[in-house]
Amino acid sequence: MNITEKVVKIAQDARNASLAMARLSTNSKNNMLLKMAYALEEATSEIISENQKDLKAGEEKNLSSAMLDRLMLDEKRISGIAAALREVAALPDPVGEVTKMWKRPNNLMVGKMRIPLGTIGIIYESRPNVTADAAALCLKAGNAVILRGGSEAINSNLAIAAVLQGVLKEMDIPLAALSLIPFTEREGVLEMLKQEEFIDLIIPRGGESLIRFVVENSRIPVIKHYKGVCHIFVDQSADYGKAEQIIINSKTQRPGVCNALETLLIHKNVAAEFIPRIATTLSALGVELRGDKAFCDLVPGATAATEEDWYAEYLELILACRVVDDIDAAIDHINRYCSLHTESIITSDYSRAQRFIREVNSSCVMVNASTRFSDGGQLGLGAEIGISTTKLHSFGPMGLEDLTTTKFIVYGDGQVRE
Repeated sequence: MNITEKVVKIAQDARNASLAMARLSTNSKNNMLLKMAYALEEATSEIISENQKDLKAGEEKNLSSAMLDRLMLDEKRISGIAAALREVAALPDPVGEVTKMWKRPNNLMVGKMRIPLGTIGIIYESRPNVTADAAALCLKAGNAVILRGGSEAINSNLAIAAVLQGVLKEMDIPLAALSLIPFTEREGVLEMLKQEEFIDLIIPRGGESLIRFVVENSRIPVIKHYKGVCHIFVDQSADYGKAEQIIINSKTQRPGVCNALETLLIHKNVAAEFIPRIATTLSALGVELRGDKAFCDLVPGATAATEEDWYAEYLELILACRVVDDIDAAIDHINRYCSLHTESIITSDYSRAQRFIREVNSSCVMVNASTRFSDGGQLGLGAEIGISTTKLHSFGPMGLEDLTTTKFIVYGDGQVRE
């Protein structure tokens, strides 16, 4: 078979397997995940051996040290992957939950029940742990999953997938419930994105270029998350100590992640007092400051910001800073330049906090908290398949519930429509 025929076969088999997955009981799914965790630990040496092949190839291709670090698996990381599977097994099962029920005048009982989405395609880069993490979440939510990892991790991904499929075989669950595209040609991705008859949703995990490529070529709905341009607004009623602590954590704890702070907005009434203080602290931590004229007048060492800075996701120790007239100006700035990821207000004023929550258009809006909390685990979802910055069908960090949809259920007693 050629690549097209192989991908079509994988997608067809996954669609058929999704029907079996939807019927699995919660106990069966949890037992499956626990067995998978144990099997991964038992296969640690074999997985590391395959991972060494990827690392050697990556070094020959001159991959960056950061990329090689993401790629690397050792005993501790495999143990962490197994622990993540056990955490997913411990999560409540959303499938079958009746979320609403109401009675009609004719005594019909109408409700909505959670059901699996069906077949989910995951396209991702570098990190082989995603093979197990994404599979676990999709399977726990009763879906089949088709995985397509990056070429740089092909041996690691195949090794992990083989271990997980071994458990499916042992439990007499269709192997196609968890498929991994076993070839690295880009044609495989393009064919996968055409299978709208068999795949219900595509979730890309990686850099902006990967996500844009998927969106531009997919016939299937895509969960999009291009970048994270996260803002903090320091209101005139902010507690300076609290604001400083939150800004430092948001910007410097892990500057290379999508929920790190990229733009700081400061109310003009506190600019003269607060800006020199926060600028001194951030500069001491190695943060490069880029500001508008009002900010630069108070921080002579700052660089003048350009229009591009307000759109920038730096993913490093650079911060764009602007002085704004009031909360209206802050909200206007955020809604114009944000990527719909995460925004936070530092304030002691309840009414302004409520306005900020209502009027800021992003997927995660916070009051007096670090933007770094925009994460499935931190928000109590238990685990996260990714973050959606589009409003259909999910918005923000996505957990198990977001890998399901709802159907209407109706209970009658002989009623007919007049």
